[in-house]
Amino acid sequence: MTLRVLVVDDEPLARDHIIDRLAHEEDVEVVGTADNGDDAIAEIRRLHPDLVFLDVQMPGISGMEVAETLGDEMPRTIFCTAFDQYAIKAFDVAAIDYLLKPFDDERFHEAFRRARNAIPKKSPWLQRIPVEMRGQMRVIPVEKIDYITASGPYAELHAGERTFAVRERMRQLEDKLDPEVFMRVHRSVIVRLDRIDVLLRSAGGDYAVRLKDGTELNVSRSRRDALEKRLVGVASGNST
Repeated sequence: MTLRVLVVDDEPLARDHIIDRLAHEEDVEVVGTADNGDDAIAEIRRLHPDLVFLDVQMPGISGMEVAETLGDEMPRTIFCTAFDQYAIKAFDVAAIDYLLKPFDDERFHEAFRRARNAIPKKSPWLQRIPVEMRGQMRVIPVEKIDYITASGPYAELHAGERTFAVRERMRQLEDKLDPEVFMRVHRSVIVRLDRIDVLLRSAGGDYAVRLKDGTELNVSRSRRDALEKRLVGVASGNST
């Protein structure tokens, strides 16, 4: 796969040094650069790179503070700095590696190989969904979504106790989600199969599913048989 890389350093020569070395690596695209912590945060949220080369000491927000601010949003990271006292803290914030300036080609390629091996191969299915909250863009990992419901021109992503609205049609989301993990059980409901606890049938012949957190969602009669087969498959998979 092509690895999408963001390079962050306040020194232009240092950025160019990393970019030049990346040019010798296969399947790498430098998607952007930044020269300070605030821009780094903005570019990471905008570009969603696979890997970030991140300088520790920069004007304003430091590289460590960038990682701490982004938390779970922070991509895999290789920290770069001239000061080795930051090494332990770098690994505390889940750095893949730590390059002490000046570093040679061999040390750079070692760190880069480690990063490439640590980054999982991309699935063809949607892995993260960007949502806008209070004027800021946030990324919701698909693995945290329990179910999705339609709400006019929006779809609502339900993740634990939180709900996020995205301007996207249910059919578009259905086509982008892994069908082994999610299923559209109603025209207005997509559910993560492993969140389902039981399939219900009312006295009137209508169907629903109850999730493990107690949430009940409607199921179309036309999708009931297919859902039952899928649930048997999920149960079989969990038992192996």
